[in-house]
Amino acid sequence: MYKGESVILASQSPRRKQLLEQAGVPFQVKVVETAETFPPELAVPDIPVHIARQKAAAVRELCAETDIIVAADTVVVLDDTIIGKPKDRNDAIDILSRLSGREHRVVTGVIIQQAAKEVAFSKTTAVHFKPLTLEQITYYVDQYKPFDKAGAYAIQEWIGAVGIDSINGCFYNVMGLPVSRVVEELELFCLPRD
Repeated sequence: MYKGESVILASQSPRRKQLLEQAGVPFQVKVVETAETFPPELAVPDIPVHIARQKAAAVRELCAETDIIVAADTVVVLDDTIIGKPKDRNDAIDILSRLSGREHRVVTGVIIQQAAKEVAFSKTTAVHFKPLTLEQITYYVDQYKPFDKAGAYAIQEWIGAVGIDSINGCFYNVMGLPVSRVVEELELFCLPRD
């Protein structure tokens, strides 16, 4: 499928790694720490794309020119406010308490680059939590320690199974990578050239 090109995943997320493996994409992981900053005037769907582009740029010098770099970033949005990763246990409990009984959006931005060619897109999934008790929230935070996750949760963990009552959009997008669209774009990158 990928003739001679190497796919480089510019992410240390175990979930993104798992999703590309599940899709049968051969790849290597290369990561350079980057500041996840963005200009304040950016529209919400553009923010994770901007951060993904920073991640791709950071690993570019570690890659061959023919390498295809895949970078992604995911944000959770409630009432047009971005909710990042929790600072600590109390912040995680507070974030999940705010998400309880409400719908929020999960937006993943993706950059796929090879030499001068780039594809950039974002995908949005709406997620609705049923009302959660404080006992459920503290159990999840204490057992699963979701401190490295935007919105203080992972949909594939216990909280997703017991707390989410509807999803409108791509499930895998909430995990951190809209993998079917990524595979579709990679196949276009890897088509034989004249």
